[in-house]
Amino acid sequence: MYVQRLELVDFRSYERVEVDLEPGGSVLVGQNGVGKTNLIEALGYVATLGSHRVATDAPLVRAGAAAAVIRCIIVHDGRELLVELELVPGKANRARLGRSPVRRARDVLGALRLVLFAPEDLELVRGDPAERRRYLDDLLVARQPRYAGVRADYDRVIKQRNALLRTAYLARKTGGSRGGDLSTLDVWDAHLARHGAELLAGRLELVAALTPHVTKAYDAVAAGKGGASITYKATVPVDPPDREALEAALAAGLVESRPSEVERGVTLVGPHRDDLTLTLGDLPAKGYASHGECWSYALALRLAAYDLLRTEGIEPVLVLDDVFAELDTGRRARLAELVGGASQLLVTCAVAEDVPAVLRGARYQVAEGQVRRVE
Repeated sequence: MYVQRLELVDFRSYERVEVDLEPGGSVLVGQNGVGKTNLIEALGYVATLGSHRVATDAPLVRAGAAAAVIRCIIVHDGRELLVELELVPGKANRARLGRSPVRRARDVLGALRLVLFAPEDLELVRGDPAERRRYLDDLLVARQPRYAGVRADYDRVIKQRNALLRTAYLARKTGGSRGGDLSTLDVWDAHLARHGAELLAGRLELVAALTPHVTKAYDAVAAGKGGASITYKATVPVDPPDREALEAALAAGLVESRPSEVERGVTLVGPHRDDLTLTLGDLPAKGYASHGECWSYALALRLAAYDLLRTEGIEPVLVLDDVFAELDTGRRARLAELVGGASQLLVTCAVAEDVPAVLRGARYQVAEGQVRRVE
């Protein structure tokens, strides 16, 4: 799989830009702030329907424009597929596959498999659990696009259940005699247990498959200074990890936590509260790992995702956004060796010499809203 062409209209800093790409390595060179990351952010959006930099779509639309458009031609097994996305802040995005409209934007998920490593990925190690949950869920959807629907169903249930709990909480705080109407909470509990169990089962299976790849990738990046491991930390017991047992565990957890939830006005049990624990040796990486170890761990998580997809027959596009400037010479060489065989590798940098020569391939100059191939 590779991206043959990317076209942006009113996306971020670009009024309009068209870039023709090819398999193998490509390096996008330009000073900081000229729009290199905007290009790969657009590709990441096609792959995940989200930005790795911001939580909402509004910043993605160029100032003064009503909407942004991303068009991407993807080649897989010799066949071309055009994906088009229109981003309209405050409204539902519109999407096309092969010039035909699709009912939901998420129906384009799976058209482009992409693994992106960016400086923001340090938050996978140092940041809040939400960053690690998103990492798992994005990879889950990349492996099996149907999980996009599972995530959407679960998010809808959490939103409705939290709204009910919040209304009851506010009613109690303002003097309501019964603290609001919670008569439908049992119904939402059942929905949460059902959809949550499906999402949780998928995450647990993913972590089991991913763990050896993380250990291997960290050992390779860190030159034998390994010991990296990941463990899923759930709010309910997950043994055995089959769907029926997980649904029962979630249902029981909701019953047990009901008083606390009513008191606090928020849902306290479910996959939205879980975490992925990252360890180095016997210690958690968060709070104990050095800056270099955090970089290595974050990179290992992305490389592990890439390797897992490849072993399952999905050849993803690999993107390294401004990575090599942060690595020492040894780590640069080891990373180059690990990713050199990618079907398509896109690298952004401010200084071309930061990228090992074996990865340079095609070269593009990014400046003043334009992208020009120079080699």
